[in-house]
Amino acid sequence: MAKKGFLSPEKGFFFYLICYLSIHYCSQATYNAGMSGPWLLLVGAAAGVFAGLFGIGGGIIIVPALILLAGFPLVKATGTSLAAILLPVGILGVIAYYKARIIDLRASAFIAAGVLSSVVVGAWLANTLPVDLMRRFFAVFCLYVSWNFIDPVRRIKRLRGSEVAARPEPEANPHPSPYALIGIGLLAGVMAGMFGIGGGNIIVPMLTLVLHYPAKRAIATSLGAILFPFGLPGVLYYYHAGTLDLTAAAWIALGLFLGTVFGARITISLPSRTVKLLYGLFLVVVTAHFFL
Repeated sequence: MAKKGFLSPEKGFFFYLICYLSIHYCSQATYNAGMSGPWLLLVGAAAGVFAGLFGIGGGIIIVPALILLAGFPLVKATGTSLAAILLPVGILGVIAYYKARIIDLRASAFIAAGVLSSVVVGAWLANTLPVDLMRRFFAVFCLYVSWNFIDPVRRIKRLRGSEVAARPEPEANPHPSPYALIGIGLLAGVMAGMFGIGGGNIIVPMLTLVLHYPAKRAIATSLGAILFPFGLPGVLYYYHAGTLDLTAAAWIALGLFLGTVFGARITISLPSRTVKLLYGLFLVVVTAHFFL
């Protein structure tokens, strides 16, 4: 149970969602003003809560914050974000999921192997090719996944009192092929290298929709997968290209470390149906971010 005086899980989620939107759509007065260490720490903490809540790396918070608040170019913000999530900053969240017996460590390891193999490809693409078209494709994918997670047609029918056929529940402990898991990791690695995200926006939907993982288990397994230092080849690429800020990355990483466990505790405490709804709403925001 949450301690007295703490935000409830639902209120906590919407509080951090408001924080994200505030960062993303802040006024132009802060543009190019730069950010001090404590502000970067706060950005990292907000990203950490989302990381633990949804099994992502936090780059979807970090990249727009660095662009809008610190005046970073897109490529530099991407490289700095990738460096910030390089260390196992989500370890406290993973431990929380492990204690709750939700995480699939075997799947996390295979996915991490795939991510490690392909993240440098994404970094190369980000530094050499225009990625606007890829951003649009990724946004459409997120919109499709969010539709499946929110399932608005069924929700509207329930509100109207219509009878809705129950969907079969996913298997509690699926055991997919290593090749399928590595394939998911390869795709997530390319996206991580291109956009400075942890890859969870690919891993969670693929585990849920393709391999039929329960939402909570998919989120926990994704967080476990991105715990590995998969971004090292990509970070080295950005470093040699002169497109990352190691000092900013260190401040953000500290905030991520502190914030992840709170997001994990929120997810663990919520019903699976609520987790799917919140993740679907989060992907709507992600879609807007990649379209704008």
